[in-house]
Amino acid sequence: MGDAESLHSADELKRQKKIKLAIYITIFVVFQIIVITAMSLTVMKVKTPRFRLGNINVQSFESVQATPSFDTKFTTQIKIKNSANWGSYKFNAANVTFLFQGATVGLINIEKGKAGWLSTIKRNAEVSLNSSAITGSNLGNELSSGVLTLNSVGRLNGKVAIMFIMKKKKAANMNCTIAFDVAAKALRSLECK
Repeated sequence: MGDAESLHSADELKRQKKIKLAIYITIFVVFQIIVITAMSLTVMKVKTPRFRLGNINVQSFESVQATPSFDTKFTTQIKIKNSANWGSYKFNAANVTFLFQGATVGLINIEKGKAGWLSTIKRNAEVSLNSSAITGSNLGNELSSGVLTLNSVGRLNGKVAIMFIMKKKKAANMNCTIAFDVAAKALRSLECK
């Protein structure tokens, strides 16, 4: 009988060890599911970088209401903000077009580059705009009102690389409205969407 009891207790001990092992494995699997879910909802989520104009410093602004025409030069910063992503954003060469009521008045080129993870890059740009390409518009009315409104549009195409494994294509769009004060020959407002 002693051997039967010891055999029974050994079997019971093995059974308890197997149950304990199963509990540990289950806890580990649940923990891994929680960690993977948290990573996929935060770190692995890819957002579109922001593409904007920065501060504008007007160097010259000339306008003639009689003709009507304008010519302006200013410096600005092109900002590519990748602060929402846990991976770098590599983008191709692009351009920013400046428009007056749909007509192109200027263009600047942006070289291809890379914005690091959780960061913003700023590139200085010199911009020259003139109204020589504008025909048959109400530029004279705009200049006589005292405020010249221009738009800047652009599109950056690139990829966000997360943890060197996953790459996701993202295109950042720029749509800014620039208002110049004609009388003061200065910037009135800059609004980017």
